[in-house]
Amino acid sequence: MPNRNNALVLLRGGGDLATGVALRLHRAGIKLVITELPQPLAVRRSVSFSEAVYEGHHNVEGITARLVERDQIDATVDANEIPVLIDPEAEILTFDLRLLTFPVVIDARLIKQTPSPLPVEVPLHIGLGPGFHAGKDCHAVIETRRSHTLGRVYWIGTTQPDSGEPEGDRRRVLRAPADGSLIGYKNIGDHCEAGELIAHIQSKIENRKSEIVSPFKGVLRGLIRPGLHVTKGLKIGDVDPRDDPSACTLVSDKALAIGGGVLEAILSKEEIRNKLFTPFPSSPKYDIDSFA
Repeated sequence: MPNRNNALVLLRGGGDLATGVALRLHRAGIKLVITELPQPLAVRRSVSFSEAVYEGHHNVEGITARLVERDQIDATVDANEIPVLIDPEAEILTFDLRLLTFPVVIDARLIKQTPSPLPVEVPLHIGLGPGFHAGKDCHAVIETRRSHTLGRVYWIGTTQPDSGEPEGDRRRVLRAPADGSLIGYKNIGDHCEAGELIAHIQSKIENRKSEIVSPFKGVLRGLIRPGLHVTKGLKIGDVDPRDDPSACTLVSDKALAIGGGVLEAILSKEEIRNKLFTPFPSSPKYDIDSFA
């Protein structure tokens, strides 16, 4: 049974991997709040709760996340939705919101560097991927690199280091060739032929266009939100050679594996479980003879 003491999980980041974590927790009955940047840069936007920042609300696999102010968190949670708050520094941890507490903080921003300390101490701080060191700057870290250890929980030490390379065919990742505004021609889920124009970067300084074309035949799995300013080298898109548009609306196996690791870390701590869940009442005692 879900708790009634206003204890919530704080999930920092609403990108595609963070959304896999959010789905796992939400479906397990754990209430959470997502904090995001004023302008998130998610590539797999169709399966990223960060899109709620732009649209006001966003649905992934039947679960709705909604952009809120601090005083709307309770009502949104009660409506079985996930609140999304613009709060990049996690300042909500320092506020007393009618005894709202956060026994768990999950850093799913994938910053791949040593994180800044939280503004307050929390009972359980979980980091995702490279940059976190369990026992030093967080309590537990989850492996995010595809391998035999994907989704594993480490209570001491670090995950595999950042390889600096995308998984699979490196050509699938589209990067901005210059600074400027992204102008899109394709939508997520669209089929692309090799060499077909997907987007271009419009430079404001030099007034020139830099085209971005598909590296091979496939489906456009992700594209950063058109109109945003991007910097040279930033990941702005992803083409999937499997060419299956249905996969564009489902969180990945990787995201779910990481979410499973986070769920394991939370539920393995009895004191955390007791904060997030209210135990079922004890079973009544019956005299077996009374049923004779």
